[in-house]
Amino acid sequence: MKILVSNDDGYQAPGIVALYEALKDIADVEVIAPEQNNSAKSNALTLHSPLHVTRAANGFRYINGTPADCVHIAVTGLLGYRPDLVVSGINNGANMGDDTIYSGTVGAAMEGYLFGVPSIAFSQVEKGWKHIDAAAQKARELVLQMLQQQLVGSGAWLLNINIPNLPLADLKSMKVCRLGRRHAAEAVITQESPRGETMYWIGGAGAAKDDADGTDFHATAQGHVAMTPLKVDLTDHDYLSYWAQTAARLAQGPRPAA
Repeated sequence: MKILVSNDDGYQAPGIVALYEALKDIADVEVIAPEQNNSAKSNALTLHSPLHVTRAANGFRYINGTPADCVHIAVTGLLGYRPDLVVSGINNGANMGDDTIYSGTVGAAMEGYLFGVPSIAFSQVEKGWKHIDAAAQKARELVLQMLQQQLVGSGAWLLNINIPNLPLADLKSMKVCRLGRRHAAEAVITQESPRGETMYWIGGAGAAKDDADGTDFHATAQGHVAMTPLKVDLTDHDYLSYWAQTAARLAQGPRPAA
């Protein structure tokens, strides 16, 4: 099996190193990751400047672009073959609820999915890499289980996995969950530069808003590994008929004044 590994924290991040070490003896693993931290880059592609590929001393390749760039150019020519599985992570912090919209970790996995390759995004719930080896072992176990169940090669799918920062023995069973929701992000942070200019920093993520039983927030808070299957279709299917009726009314033009 051939696995493409990427991330959004950069090719030197402890999470991608641990993931590679956990997978290298069960597959032919290629690492192609961003040169710098690219958190919150989502599915962004670099279209107006060239991308350069460099080989690091440890054999990893890194690119001066986004996570999606890495997977895109890998699958469309750099590798010279089609990987059987794309694995992204392990991210330094959770990608749950609304985070998945912004996540470069999920973006890298989604790029693989868009090319028809089964893809998994792995994240640790808390920042700081505590118990990263346990998270990497869980990632290895899941990949092996996917192989044993013959799910690799059976069609494209996209999974978002969040792992609590716990010792391996303390991690509870995997739960299939829906995405929760967060409150709106905190207020923008302003600072004055040495030149007297106002600088703006995006505020922190909001606290969990929907963390009910069945969500990724709830599962990980209880010590479970959370698995959420994702899809790319953003169509609001529940309201298609409503908007069809609305569009028909709009097509009739404005009503004459009374």
